[in-house]
Amino acid sequence: MAYLCNMKMFLILLFIALWGNSLANVRVQDRRVQRNTRIDPKPANSPASLSSNLFPGGHCLVNGMVMFESAVWSPKPCSVCSCKRGKVNCEDMLCSSSTCVGPACVPTDHNPAASLVPGKKLGRKIAQASKTKTPADRMKQKSEKIQAAASPRQDVQQNGKPRKQEVVSQRKEKAPLMSERQDERKMKKQDVKSGKQEVGGSTMKQERKKGNMKKEEKAPKTFEEKEKVKFLTKGTQQTSPKWLDGPKLNAPSHPRFKDLNDFDDADSNENNHEDIYDDLGDFFFGRTLPDQPRPSHTRHAIMESLPVGCILSESTIGCGGTKMTHVPILNDPGIKTLYLAENEISKIPAGAFSGLTGLEWLDLSKNRLNDSSFSSELFQNLTKLKRLNLDGNFLTKIPPLPPSLEELKMNDNKLKGLDQQSFKGLLKLLTLELEGNGLHDGNVVPLAFKPLSRLIYLRLDENRFRALPSGLPSSLQELHMDENLIEDIQEGILNKTLNLVVLVLSNNRIQENRIAPRAWFHLSKLEAIDLSYNRLVHVPSFLPVSLRQLTLHHNQIERIPGYVFAHMKPGLEFLHLSHNKLRDDGIHGVSFMGLYHSLTELLVDNNQLRTIPRGILNLKSLQVLRLNDNHIRYVPLNSVCDTRVTEDSSLISLHLENNLIDRRQIPPTAFSCIKTYHSVVLRPQKFEE
Repeated sequence: MAYLCNMKMFLILLFIALWGNSLANVRVQDRRVQRNTRIDPKPANSPASLSSNLFPGGHCLVNGMVMFESAVWSPKPCSVCSCKRGKVNCEDMLCSSSTCVGPACVPTDHNPAASLVPGKKLGRKIAQASKTKTPADRMKQKSEKIQAAASPRQDVQQNGKPRKQEVVSQRKEKAPLMSERQDERKMKKQDVKSGKQEVGGSTMKQERKKGNMKKEEKAPKTFEEKEKVKFLTKGTQQTSPKWLDGPKLNAPSHPRFKDLNDFDDADSNENNHEDIYDDLGDFFFGRTLPDQPRPSHTRHAIMESLPVGCILSESTIGCGGTKMTHVPILNDPGIKTLYLAENEISKIPAGAFSGLTGLEWLDLSKNRLNDSSFSSELFQNLTKLKRLNLDGNFLTKIPPLPPSLEELKMNDNKLKGLDQQSFKGLLKLLTLELEGNGLHDGNVVPLAFKPLSRLIYLRLDENRFRALPSGLPSSLQELHMDENLIEDIQEGILNKTLNLVVLVLSNNRIQENRIAPRAWFHLSKLEAIDLSYNRLVHVPSFLPVSLRQLTLHHNQIERIPGYVFAHMKPGLEFLHLSHNKLRDDGIHGVSFMGLYHSLTELLVDNNQLRTIPRGILNLKSLQVLRLNDNHIRYVPLNSVCDTRVTEDSSLISLHLENNLIDRRQIPPTAFSCIKTYHSVVLRPQKFEE
């Protein structure tokens, strides 16, 4: 008996060893065949592919995956397939049907990628379900590894580094769905064991109704969301809408959708599904992506092509210097800036700007526009236009303009005059520039500027005015009349411009005796006057009390009268007297009275002075003093610094170069009150050149 028992045990062990060896050989053979087998391009759920995927050795090859003998799987709902003797057999089975009403319902044969669309809550549930690994999951992971090893050269770059395999991203997308279906099959089996499972039973119906309700809540409802679902399903990327009909321009490109590969990590860890679906939920529902362009319905195609070289952005079209000859008809309410300067435009269609209802800035400067280029309806729809530049054209009159305009530039044109209708309706205009036209006293009507009740800045340089124009708006703060033919300033001409702050009258023919005593004395807000490049012989009297800056360079001034600044409060801060004919006897001890505590900058360079001017020592706030390019020979003691006082001077810059000073004869304490030595400039002198 003992002998028979030992023999039985020996035979059993021998049978087990032989069986294990044969099984190992079969697995080795399977791996070798799998390496040399290409993936079948037909889908796994196709009947033709299921019936033809035969594999030697009693195994089946389904969609690139090896199924062992007697393996059972479900390629789609309500269908079960099995591998028997190397052949795939599929049979349909009865399933409980669920009713769903509405566009949010997902069909039973829906695409697996579409199930990834729901938001954060559903994504977390799928991620939790995917963490529980079943034998079917382990078999699927093993088959996917075999599938990835079947084509290793496709995943290797030229430098030998592996690429991010598409199989990994596909597995991440399909794993939650497979896990959900496996959970449903588990529930079915448990219900069958407990006697509760029936075809169309109430338990399964309730579970399916709950699932459908969740799908209805999370399924995409709008057309844009459905398009994004299609993008995820097909793996294609949407293109941004065309901006123009015609040749492509160098416009910035904006990706409309994110690629799903952006959500994948470098590793293939399957425990990060929750973060992935949180990002997907933020992408599809409620949050706007950065740098996302406006919807296509707000940027329609422009009806005519723009030339090469134009620059386009979200709110700007720039076509400067592109040799355009006419303005195309544009249609985009999102454009705010249109730059068409330095071209050859001579014609503008009546409806060229009708589609640019949001335009705020239009630049048509330096073109060939004339009066016939502007129709009465051209700016009719530009209700938001604020800035218009028409410099450098051939206009002889002011064209019809929109009432919303705040800035108008028409410099360097051929204007023949201004009448009462020129600026009619421009109640919001703040800035007006009419430099370089043919305007003069005879072709500008006194009531021409009356409609401009809010005008602040007026530039009339390079015209032919002989006097200041009358009828200036009371709101005016800056008046520029440089390079005209003005000879005198009459009394009462500025009576209504009580808000005037800056007055520029340089490059004219003004003499001090042609300035009326009360021409500007009453202007309590006037702070800056520029009378440079005129014909003044001495500093004019009756200057405004509130004046802070007085520019008188490049005149013929020989004298600064005493007490000429005494009435000013708080006093001048800047006095520019360079390039005149000032001499020592032209500056008195009381010439700077009224400026002792206010003047910070005094420029008297390029004159005919032989000594340091008297009264400099009394300017306690002086910081910059320029005496260079004169005929000064000596710096007396106590002319710049008072040695009797121990206080430092406020001077930070003293220029004495290009004079006739012998530096060896300068007293040691002549500049003792100046804090830093480099603040005094003595080199070079004229004899040292």
